[in-house]
Amino acid sequence: MPAGAEAVGRHRLSDAGAAGASARPGTSGASARPGTAGASARPGRSGTRRGARRAGDRLVRRHRRGRVREILQAGLIDSFGLSLGWTMFSLIAVLTGGLAAAALYNAAMLAGTVLAAPATAWLANRWTGRTLVRAAAGTEAVLRLGTLLALLAGWSTPVVAFGVVVMYVAAYVGFAAMRAEVAAADNRAGAMTGYALCIAAVEAGGAGVAALLPFGPDGRPPTGVIVAVAVVYTACLIPTVLTATRARVPSTGKGVRGIGVGDLGLLAGGGLITLLGSGPTLLSVALAAELHGPASVAGAAAAFSAGALLSPVAVQLVTRLRLPAPVTWPLLAAGMLAGWTLAPAYVAGLFAAQLLAGLGLTAFEGIMDARVAARTALTGTTTTMLAWSAATRALGSALAVRAVPVVVVSVPLATAAGTVAGGLVVVAAAMVAVTAAAAGLRRTEPAG
Repeated sequence: MPAGAEAVGRHRLSDAGAAGASARPGTSGASARPGTAGASARPGRSGTRRGARRAGDRLVRRHRRGRVREILQAGLIDSFGLSLGWTMFSLIAVLTGGLAAAALYNAAMLAGTVLAAPATAWLANRWTGRTLVRAAAGTEAVLRLGTLLALLAGWSTPVVAFGVVVMYVAAYVGFAAMRAEVAAADNRAGAMTGYALCIAAVEAGGAGVAALLPFGPDGRPPTGVIVAVAVVYTACLIPTVLTATRARVPSTGKGVRGIGVGDLGLLAGGGLITLLGSGPTLLSVALAAELHGPASVAGAAAAFSAGALLSPVAVQLVTRLRLPAPVTWPLLAAGMLAGWTLAPAYVAGLFAAQLLAGLGLTAFEGIMDARVAARTALTGTTTTMLAWSAATRALGSALAVRAVPVVVVSVPLATAAGTVAGGLVVVAAAMVAVTAAAAGLRRTEPAG
């Protein structure tokens, strides 16, 4: 992580300095005194240095890959448990309180994600990545168990929702810290998207497993199932705590720069995209259960997982074509919605909607986070800005989740999804025209 990144910098700097010293004119060497002992020794030493440098670079790359793999494995275990427990939580909520209760808890989840950004900014100024991850994981574990038991005990909905808010504040503080560790080891778009797609895929798998668990006629699973899920829901955070032992992200320190104007535009754009595109898929558990019955939830989760696994293809295409964000982002949001035009009528349409949503949402998150990490690589604010990135997306999603139940009362889901998706395609086409016109103007401008 950061130590590895710094080690690479130090290694290359020292090697460059050494190479420069041996290449200075006037020193003894092959070019200075041909035929001397130095002439035969210098090239040998230079070759040795180059070999050592290559070997050192290979070791550093291997260390980086190993660290990213370690973080990914911990993230996969944590995300599976979180998805398993949260899907059971949502199913119990929708079967006992209806779509409105499920939407409230999902909005509380997203509100916690939003509040995690200022919390992360404050904590990252004072705590190292190691302390941040450990404290967040411990708090989250307690609240995962507490909110599930409170829901089953029939506590007041606002009280349970408040617990969900605090739980997701802790969850996304830790998530930002873990993504900062990934960025420190490898901040390429492919690495960030790979991390996002693996998390999304395993979360879909956890949701599918939860949907296949037995539920009684009162909307509650058997006691044995509840106990097993509760254990997995909390114990899956143990690898995250262990991984934090090797965290190397330092505290940000006071006095670093705040969010700039360019950052605000980037963050606002991310929030707008999730506002317009993510609502139906974030309510997919409740919508699938209401549209086609609880048995369809597992298939919908599997379809989302398949879409997430396809997201690197979209990222590679965007990278190859060098499409600007004002074109790419609306198209990805349109893809998140397109399948929902068929979802209410056909189970296959629901699966297609989740496939496209998994591809679009995962690709969008990876592209946006990679851009944020690249912008903040030299400022020491990567952890904070990644938290704000997730927060603005979550704010848009929270508004979308609250809007979907209201909209579908008066407008069919298929009509609403098709209308918004069509509008997003029009926006993307307009931005293509604007970009092309601007490029044409630059080409026709006289030199000088």
